[in-house]
Amino acid sequence: MNIRCTTESATELNCDLLAIGVPKDSVAAAVTSLEDAFGGALATTLEGDEFKGEPGQTASYPTFGNIGAPRLLLVGIGDGDASGIQAAAGQAGSFARKSGAETVGLALGGLDAATTQRAIEAFAVGNYRFDKYKAETDRKARAAELVFVGDADANSFSGAIAVSRGQELARNLVNEPAAAIYPETLADVAQGIAGGSLTVEVWDHKKIAAAGMGGITAVGQGSDRKPRFIHMHYKPAGTPTRKIALVGKGVTFDAGGYSLKPSAGMQTMRCDMAGSAAVIGTMQAIRDIEPNTEVHGIVGAAENLISGGAYKLGDVLTMHNGKTVEIHNTDAEGRLVLADCLSYASKLGVDAIVDLATLTGACVVALGDHYVGMFTQDDPLAESLSSGANDAGEQIWRMPLPSAYKELLKAEWGTIKNVGGRAGGAITAALFLSEFVDGPAWAHLDIAGPAFLDKGHKHIASGGTGTMVRTLTRWLTS
Repeated sequence: MNIRCTTESATELNCDLLAIGVPKDSVAAAVTSLEDAFGGALATTLEGDEFKGEPGQTASYPTFGNIGAPRLLLVGIGDGDASGIQAAAGQAGSFARKSGAETVGLALGGLDAATTQRAIEAFAVGNYRFDKYKAETDRKARAAELVFVGDADANSFSGAIAVSRGQELARNLVNEPAAAIYPETLADVAQGIAGGSLTVEVWDHKKIAAAGMGGITAVGQGSDRKPRFIHMHYKPAGTPTRKIALVGKGVTFDAGGYSLKPSAGMQTMRCDMAGSAAVIGTMQAIRDIEPNTEVHGIVGAAENLISGGAYKLGDVLTMHNGKTVEIHNTDAEGRLVLADCLSYASKLGVDAIVDLATLTGACVVALGDHYVGMFTQDDPLAESLSSGANDAGEQIWRMPLPSAYKELLKAEWGTIKNVGGRAGGAITAALFLSEFVDGPAWAHLDIAGPAFLDKGHKHIASGGTGTMVRTLTRWLTS
C-alpha cells in the first residue's frame, strides 16, 4: 500500500473513498466545509441518523459528483486522542475493503508521529480480509493507496508499513487451514523471511529428539507430519543495546491427543499456533525496521494428533533442561512445547524472554476475548510490555503468579505434572512454564482470547488477529 500526504482540500481530492474524522459533540462544525456540496443538509441528516462522533461510529453517503470522491465516510474520532484516531482509521480501512475502494483519502486532523503510525496500522487491520479461498466474485479489492489530507508524520510511514506487514503475515498464518500450515510449512515461512541481518535455522524431528526436547517430541509424535524447531536470529550491525528472546507456541493443529477435544472445540484449532505466528510476524517487522536490539525468535512446531504412536496419559517425559513431566492431560500440550523452547532460550545469554501462546481457556474465562493475560514476577519487564501495548492500542492485563500455587503441580512419578486442575488454570500453566526458565527475566503472554475472533469485532475481521505484533515491535524498538 502506497501512503502519501496531500495539501489538497478534502473536497477536491480524487479518490474512491473520502473518510473524514468528526469529533464527538462537534458534528455540525466538522462538516461545515461540506455543506455546500450537500445542499446545506448534511448536518441535519447526520443529526437524524443519530451520528454523534463517538469513536469508530460511521455514516456514509454518495456524493453525486459534488466532491472529488464518489463516496463520503464520516467517522467518529471521539475526543481526538490516539485511541479515537485508531478507531476511526480502522473503520475507514474496513469500509474501504467492504466497498472495494482502492484509493482512500483520510482526513483526521494533524497527527504526530505516534498517532500517524497507529492510524496506518489500524487502517491496515481494518482493510484486511482473508478471502484466499473465496470465489473471485466474492472478493473485494484492498486499498492500494492511502492519502492523508492534512498533517501527518511521513517519517513514521515506513515503520508503520513494516509492522502492518508483520501483523498481516501473522494473521495469514493463523487463518490458513492446517492442511496448508503444519510444522514443515511453518518452518518454510520462517526461512522465507530470512535475509539481511536475520538468519533462520530449522531442526527436524531427529535433531529435536537428539537435543533432549522431550516435550516437542512427544506432542508431535502422533502425527505423520513431524515437528520442527525454528530459531530465527536478528543481529543488528552495531553493538546491541540489549538481547531479547521471543518464544512462540506453534501447535499447528490441536486435536487434544488422547484427551480428545469435542468436534466444536476442535473446529478452529488451526489457531493454536498464533503465538508462533506473532513471533514470525514480529521478526519480519524487526528485520525491516532494524532496531539496535538483538532478537532471537524461537518456535516449537508440532501437530497434536492421535495415532498408535501418540503420547499418552501417564507418560513421563524428559525435557530439554532434564526435568521430568508427568502427563495428566494430553490437551495441555502447548506448555510442553514451550518448556523445551524456554529452556533453549535460557541458554542464549539474553536479558529477557517473552513467550506467547494460546495456552489456556481459563485465561479466556478470566479476561474475555480482547485482553492478553500477562504473567511475570519482573516489575520492570511488566511495565515496559504494558507501555508497548498502550502505545500500540492493544490490551494487556497483568495476572498474579503466586508461587504457593506450585503445590497444585506436584507429581507422584515425575518432577512436575503438566496440569494443576481447573482452579487457577491460567496461573498454574504459567507456573509450569516458569520451571523451564533459568536466568533471564521472563514474561508469559496468554493470548488465547484475542488471537482468534469467531466473529468480527469493530474494524477487525473474524479469524486471526495477529495480536501482540504491534506491542512487541514497539517494545523491541523502544
